[in-house]
Amino acid sequence: MAVFMPAPRSYTCEDVVEIHCHGGQQVVKSIIDLYLSVGLRLALPGEFTYRAYTNGRLDLSQAEAVARLIHARSEKSQSLALAQVDGLLSRSIFQYKEMLRESLVLVEAWIDFPEEDIPPETSTGVLSQVSGIIDKIGGLLDTYHTGRALVSGVSLLLLGRPNVGKSSLLNALLGEDRAIVNSTPGTTRDTLEESLTMGGFPVRLIDSAGLRDTGDQLELEGIRRAQGKVSVSDLVFVVVDASEGLTDEDKDVLEVCDNSKVFLVVNKIDKNCDQDLSCFLSAGLPVFAISAKTGQGVDRLREGVASFFDDGVSSPESSVVVTEERHRDSLSLCRDSLLRLRSAVEAGDSLEFWAIELRAALDALGKISGETTPDDVLEGIFSRFCIGK
Repeated sequence: MAVFMPAPRSYTCEDVVEIHCHGGQQVVKSIIDLYLSVGLRLALPGEFTYRAYTNGRLDLSQAEAVARLIHARSEKSQSLALAQVDGLLSRSIFQYKEMLRESLVLVEAWIDFPEEDIPPETSTGVLSQVSGIIDKIGGLLDTYHTGRALVSGVSLLLLGRPNVGKSSLLNALLGEDRAIVNSTPGTTRDTLEESLTMGGFPVRLIDSAGLRDTGDQLELEGIRRAQGKVSVSDLVFVVVDASEGLTDEDKDVLEVCDNSKVFLVVNKIDKNCDQDLSCFLSAGLPVFAISAKTGQGVDRLREGVASFFDDGVSSPESSVVVTEERHRDSLSLCRDSLLRLRSAVEAGDSLEFWAIELRAALDALGKISGETTPDDVLEGIFSRFCIGK
């Protein structure tokens, strides 16, 4: 069946014909070969979305969200991508640009007619508007931690001395026996990675070799790899044994970590329910008491992970959230220009300085929507799409 969609009411705003057929691989290949034989060609990666962008159907941030929607790894990241395809971020950027353009028009008019005095209330209005946009952009930048975690996923490292239950915890979080569990120290000699979702966030869970002094060269290599993962992990679970308290070996493990991204996971509380856990609080870290064996406390641990990456964004699908590093950098440049502008206004500097910073701020925002994005950046963005999108 051939379906004709006339411009401009198609995805690309062009005349489009869709062929609907049986999904069998050979049937599809035969139809494609037929069209190639009469001069048609296969679409380039992202070409349909690129045409939608160049023809005004989408701005660049919406086009990027299409790619994120295709590769969404959780329900939350899918909802966020849909919201941005719908223009949630685009509308905010458009609003800021319109406000700054209005200010630039006024400033350039004063530059062209220097004999006219600037009404004090107008200067105050520009200052107030700029300060408001600075605050709003700051709020957007604060969402990047959550946005990146939702889209790209996060890495979570299980770290600790041997036999504290790291592999058992990995199995409990996965809901299956993925890692070998044995009472013999040094069972895990390499990192083991698995993917799952926690609180809507895609997580790469990494089980590592137990950290201890050993002469086993294979185990030493596993320990070296585990230590190397600490700096590149988004969150580290330092797992300890509830029945043994916080040992000197546990403290040695904590010393290799950045405390700003560490949860102290007190495992095996099923072995001695009356164990005093106050000694673990002395480490000054978030403490989660669990039993990987019975599952006690594991749900609370999952909630802790979601809260750690949430940054107060309770509803990504209805909140404006920054997900791309490119967007974050552009917003930072815009805010820096506006901060300099505010200082220039407050210091009574020449209007030319006002105009320079307003143009720089607009240029930075234009890189998000695509108005001022260099061609090589555009090529890089659409090359990440799969063919046919």
